[in-house]
Amino acid sequence: MDLPVITVPQADPGAAYRAQQPAIDAALSRALSSGWYILGSEGAAFEREFASWLGLPRAVGCANGTDAIMLILRGLGIGPGMTVVTVSHTAVATVAAIEMVGATPLLLDIDPDTYTMDPDELAAVLEDPPPGLPPVRAVIPVHLYGQGCAMGPILEACRAAGVLVIEDCAQAHGATLGGRKLGTLGDAAAFSLYPTKNLGALGDAGIVATADAALADNMAALRQYGWKQRYISDSIGVNSRLDEVQAAVLRVRLPLLDGGNARRRAIAAAYDAALAEGRIAPPTRREGAEHVFHQYVIRSGERDELANRLRAMGIGTGIHYPVPVHQQSAYAGRVPLGPARCAETELASREVLSLPIYPELSDAQVETVCAALRIVAR
Repeated sequence: MDLPVITVPQADPGAAYRAQQPAIDAALSRALSSGWYILGSEGAAFEREFASWLGLPRAVGCANGTDAIMLILRGLGIGPGMTVVTVSHTAVATVAAIEMVGATPLLLDIDPDTYTMDPDELAAVLEDPPPGLPPVRAVIPVHLYGQGCAMGPILEACRAAGVLVIEDCAQAHGATLGGRKLGTLGDAAAFSLYPTKNLGALGDAGIVATADAALADNMAALRQYGWKQRYISDSIGVNSRLDEVQAAVLRVRLPLLDGGNARRRAIAAAYDAALAEGRIAPPTRREGAEHVFHQYVIRSGERDELANRLRAMGIGTGIHYPVPVHQQSAYAGRVPLGPARCAETELASREVLSLPIYPELSDAQVETVCAALRIVAR
């Protein structure tokens, strides 16, 4: 049996390239003709431009978003004999990075409305840590789907406990909370620049940002074998460099990011209207937050049937994420959980569904999705 033709894919990174092709091709040509492909002028310029856009003094490029978290942890001295708290409802990269430095991940549950870290469970865990775990030294709140965590109470609990805060901003480029960009609230922030992100490269890439100059210098050395002087390792580092080709592409795309986010919000508003008064609720917006809709996520107890109905109408969907980290075979039974045992996380994993949302969607494609939503939400 032939599957229906998808006329509106859930994601289409090729569309972003085609929309920006002349500028990207010129940037690629510039980078390629320079003859310098690692840690050159393109990467240095992108680091300065990204830091300025974010509103922090320093940013350090790296190979990918997983390494971005790892470099921050390493730079802050987080490693074996320490616990790092995060959530199970995230891309596995967040937890993988914690284990890369030898620390112990402790996975908490989510607020069911925003899918982000439950601040009450965090406060309880910091006040009375689970027995048998190493001391908690850092917390990684994951800003998910384009919207921030409840950073007020999270920061308050962490500061009271003397615990570092590392923002996972992989899905929140340009999102704000209380008028401040996410990534400027904690001790440091990690950004994935994977092709489908709001700010994406044409391959793997990442960047870290911080107001701490010493930490930035440390991470810049760690990403290249711990070198401060070429070929001389002052510390044990890794190879996690942002190459010049990707940096050149990202320099083209960074000035377009805010406009792209505005387009995402306009598409989200159209979907909201299509769902109005139906049986499927639009995504919850946190008060005082500006959402950038990396994903537009709806929820249904009949998720699979809903996805099949949309597919029959030519609408692609995705699931972010179908299996919580703590239930995946690589982690199940050995990674500790908070007192809520990730109950809301497990329920969400069976119900969430991501609709198509990216700036290159045409008005006609958006209307195709809206027409389908008006039917399935009845």
